[in-house]
Amino acid sequence: QVQLVESGGGLVQPGGSLRLSCAASGSIFRINAMGWYRQAPGKERDLVARITSGGTTNYADSVKGRFTISRDNAKNTVYLQMNSLKPEDTAVYYCNAATTGWALESYDYWGQGTQVTVSS
Repeated sequence: QVQLVESGGGLVQPGGSLRLSCAASGSIFRINAMGWYRQAPGKERDLVARITSGGTTNYADSVKGRFTISRDNAKNTVYLQMNSLKPEDTAVYYCNAATTGWALESYDYWGQGTQVTVSS
């Protein structure tokens, strides 16, 4: 019922930039926070950046100063501006939405993931 649509991934050279977008749609009572996680082959899925509905952000140390997360609450959309990309940023990036449903239940939704490859 709830869908997260991700876009913006692709191939970029080291030092380049990408902008990821994730739009949430469906029957959602409240989105408390949205964020981006990434997972490389054989690795755990790790937090990249997260933003609450109030605008509070947190970042992984490895991306701090290079990535910026932002959110349009009216559109239920989150963005990740990725600058100064490094090969170690290569991963599948997953959008996450922490929500409260109409019955006040808590649930985390995940997008299908978008591939980001940083290579020359």
